[in-house]
Amino acid sequence: MVFVSTQLALHVPDGFLNLPVTLITWICALALVAISLRQVQSDYQERAVPLMGVCAAFIFAAQMINFPIPGGTSGHLLGGTLAGVLLGPWAGSLVMSVVFIVQAFLFQDGGVTALGANIFNMGLIGTFGGYYLYRTIRYMMGRDSLKGVLTGSAIASWTSVVVAAIICAIQLAISGTVPLPVALSAMAFWHVMIGIGEAIITVIAVSYIFKTRPDLIYKAPRLGALEPDRSYSSR
Repeated sequence: MVFVSTQLALHVPDGFLNLPVTLITWICALALVAISLRQVQSDYQERAVPLMGVCAAFIFAAQMINFPIPGGTSGHLLGGTLAGVLLGPWAGSLVMSVVFIVQAFLFQDGGVTALGANIFNMGLIGTFGGYYLYRTIRYMMGRDSLKGVLTGSAIASWTSVVVAAIICAIQLAISGTVPLPVALSAMAFWHVMIGIGEAIITVIAVSYIFKTRPDLIYKAPRLGALEPDRSYSSR
């Protein structure tokens, strides 16, 4: 998220989106949550539930820490790709949705009427898009290698932030809030830099987890692919 004079941020406030955009994004968000709940119940083991809680708490806390950006603005971790790396796309999207709901209702970070758009932009695009880009890069560079995991995490986290910002800009333009060229230039410019911070934080977190508990990574490194003294099995 970025705080600017035009209020162009990924956490969209109330009143910035028109009714059609609001309804469409709410439908997509509700569908995402419903499908994610069903997939998590059918595909995930009970051991994933505590990890979901810890991941949600970490992302929620990390989003409260802002880092400065030149020009007097600031940004914070979004965490969609990180959630996807640790939990997979379905559980990751569910965790991010819960984080956004709590932020909207308890901390007024993003509007309640715009909650569907925020979940769509940062939950669906940020987590799903981020995860599948990360997975593609990881498998191309080596499914079980630290280099593949970290490179995929870095590129996917940066890309997910920028793409989510572009989609948000388009939604604002369609709603008549701000002209498309203005929205795209403002959102893309700031979120290119915010994405760098996102990538750094994600890589630090994933690197630590890979070196200490690689079994916590979704589709964990396979047995025998790491050092001989590591006996973590893949999911």
